Amino acid sequence: MAEVAPDPSLLIIGGGGETVSRPLPDSLHVNGGDGTYSYTRNSYFQRLAANVVKERIKGAITMKLDVEKLSSASNTIYIADLGCAVGPNTFDAMQDVIHFIQQKYTLQCPQSNTTLQFLVLFNDQPSNDFNTLFTSLPRERPYYAAGVPGSFHRRLFPESSIHFVHCSYALHWLSKVPEELLDKNCGAWNKGRIHYTNAPNEVVQAYASQFAKDMEEFLCARALEIVTGGMMTIIMPGLPNEMPYSQLAASLMYDFMASTFMDMANEGLISEDEVDSFNLPIYTPSPAEMASVVEKNGHFSIEMLELTNPASLVNGPVDIKAWVIHVRAAMEGMFIKHFSTGIIDEMFDRLTKKLFMYTEQVESGYKDRTQLLVVLIRK
Repeated sequence: MAEVAPDPSLLIIGGGGETVSRPLPDSLHVNGGDGTYSYTRNSYFQRLAANVVKERIKGAITMKLDVEKLSSASNTIYIADLGCAVGPNTFDAMQDVIHFIQQKYTLQCPQSNTTLQFLVLFNDQPSNDFNTLFTSLPRERPYYAAGVPGSFHRRLFPESSIHFVHCSYALHWLSKVPEELLDKNCGAWNKGRIHYTNAPNEVVQAYASQFAKDMEEFLCARALEIVTGGMMTIIMPGLPNEMPYSQLAASLMYDFMASTFMDMANEGLISEDEVDSFNLPIYTPSPAEMASVVEKNGHFSIEMLELTNPASLVNGPVDIKAWVIHVRAAMEGMFIKHFSTGIIDEMFDRLTKKLFMYTEQVESGYKDRTQLLVVLIRK
């Protein structure tokens, strides 16, 4: 059983370092608080998806992380959860990582009298509801805690200070919408759509290019912060190498969002210009794309890169209504920022009804191997 750290005062540490990329819009954060559409209440699907790869992460730590070497200079292990959001998922993930590291240390140093200490650095956008996050921290926890507000597309921590980085369901968010999408004179102008699903190739390439730039900046920042031999685990939506993006369950969601907005524009509830100027800053890479950006960066070795089925722990059919509420909990802030608050309930009600008509397609796309697990070691 892990030694329980005292309940220390929580710190809020501002991310330092030189800005590498324009940060995500301040409106891009999950719903805070504990209300009906809060992320705290509606992140169960993400938790199940992350649990699918828990044993794989344990295996990677056991086989690839040299805890004895990492703890040789200090008995404190520094762990960062990037894009932590709010709710229980981040606490469960950190508890698991710490448990696995402690097990590995016991294997490597069975005679040691040293007790490892852990500092967990919870990172997300400054607009994230850190108050809810910190007030819901487990009282009995085997780590000290601090908050680090800021975009993970820039430097957040001192050089060579972090031993383990975890990032779950956050890296698919781009640092910004590709600028070409809003240029009416460009082939990538995304009129009538809100994403690259079923869009012209120019739109797809604009998204892919932005993702590659963001990943390079993310990896360069982490390369400066993570110690040699440190580990980074990434869980995010993934696209099988040969699968059309339109077959993913998320693609149906985004297509129906766009058609719902267009229906509302035709009814005069919103303007068509509002739809044309709105694009989701979300990209789902293939394993080949992810491998390419990591190898090009050159600072990390790929220890694991594989697709898993995020719904393998889901019993029964997908609950469409619950799925839409989960999406609302994660994305509502963007819609409120761009459109008027008054149309949000109507949009999500219409979206739910449309998705119910395509339940079979949702089931098929949701239960494919569409979750990417990446384990990297700092060279």
